Amino acid sequence: MKRDAVVLLCSCLALGACSLLPAGWGGPAAPAPAPAPLAARVPVARQAPPAPLFSGGVEIEKVPFRPGVSSATVEKLAKLQGCGGGAGAGLMSEPGPVEVYRMACDNGKVFLARCELRQCRAMR
Repeated sequence: MKRDAVVLLCSCLALGACSLLPAGWGGPAAPAPAPAPLAARVPVARQAPPAPLFSGGVEIEKVPFRPGVSSATVEKLAKLQGCGGGAGAGLMSEPGPVEVYRMACDNGKVFLARCELRQCRAMR
């Protein structure tokens, strides 16, 4: 009886130790896919970057649209302030506890909001 308990304990420890190993350890490596022949490769058309915009001698930086965790909340807040349309509220800052969102309105104005721990307020 005591011997069975020792065997059971040892097998549990061995299984527990195996779960700590990386996922691909110990098994046969999957073969890498063969590269496509040169004739099958399709060239990618490259677009020229858009011409920079200038305002008062200063180049205007175009920021790509990035949705954030609170984008929907900021869009609802903007709608209450009379701002609607566009691509929606885009994240302007790095994701984190404090985020800044920007939304272009139909009437040409810009709506800015600051969200701290998902609690959003208009900035202007």
